Amino acid sequence: MTPRLTRADLDTLPSYVPGRNPADLARELGMTEAIKLASNEVPYGPLPGVVEAVATAAATAHRYPDMGVVELRETLAAKLGVEADRVATGCGSVALAEHLARVTCLPGDEILYAWRSFEAYPIIAATTAASSVRVPNTAGHEHDLRAMSAAITDRTRMILVCNPNNPTGTAIRRPELDRFLDSVPDDVLVVLDEAYREFITDPDVPDGLETYGDRPNIVVLRTLSKAWGLAGVRIGYLVAQPAVAAAVRKVVTPFSTSAVAQAAALAALAQADEVARRCALVVAERERVTAAIRALVPDVPESQANFVWLPLGAGSAEFAAACEKQGVIVRPFQGEGVRVTIGTPAENDAFLAAAAAAL
Repeated sequence: MTPRLTRADLDTLPSYVPGRNPADLARELGMTEAIKLASNEVPYGPLPGVVEAVATAAATAHRYPDMGVVELRETLAAKLGVEADRVATGCGSVALAEHLARVTCLPGDEILYAWRSFEAYPIIAATTAASSVRVPNTAGHEHDLRAMSAAITDRTRMILVCNPNNPTGTAIRRPELDRFLDSVPDDVLVVLDEAYREFITDPDVPDGLETYGDRPNIVVLRTLSKAWGLAGVRIGYLVAQPAVAAAVRKVVTPFSTSAVAQAAALAALAQADEVARRCALVVAERERVTAAIRALVPDVPESQANFVWLPLGAGSAEFAAACEKQGVIVRPFQGEGVRVTIGTPAENDAFLAAAAAAL
């Protein structure tokens, strides 16, 4: 018998599921192109200056990047009003969540999070050999913060709070988040995953950094993959107290924030006004799509992200397959629901037509 070389407990771990390649679907259907509304990307292309910055950085691809990411960290710190020693960067915010698990958890410790939430969370916990503690969402597809508070034990080392939540789009307002954070012991790290912060329009949903950034056990995760249009170069950052940020920088894979990613991020961060304009377009379409799809699926929750959640339960996979036959790729979560990214008006119209045909 061939000896086992990998951990047996990973056999039951689901793989991360990326959005399907639209070129593959187009070939299958004999279409010139398909529409991808499965990965929460912003549809408007790279921000001005990004392509040029990437090209310039690529000319030095034979050299290692700045491992300390000094210029980018200082730029982020100035933008956010914090000291640079509180900032760490990585290969997307999901990588930084993994690094946070590594610096907080030993085998047998617990990572607590809502479910359904970001599908990488169970993978992060498992690969750290920590135990996942999943707390079911409310009937309104929101974090059940009272139940999450009750689930904290002396083995809890890290809590992940996705706000707005992926894939449901629901957001936590300040009074309930205040109560929850006040209930968390001081020696438990709370990670506020704010990957979709730029799409929030509800004034009662707090900015995690502005509101809670002075708390020693709070870490705020952000990404440049979504609103800032850098999904393809993989760059995210966190803001924490200096000791936590320093621990993360110790365990980050050396040189994982590439020279191309650093250059692209610096160029993108110079385009804050354009990002705001694009986010406003997404929000307007989000409201239009939500109103239209509720005629077919009345219990679609309010979204504060750049996607909407269709709680279709057992019919989720069938609905997604029907949309694909119309050349529209959406993201099903088996037995639970379907997440649909907000695209351009034309892409959203194509989705609404496909949804009407499917339902």
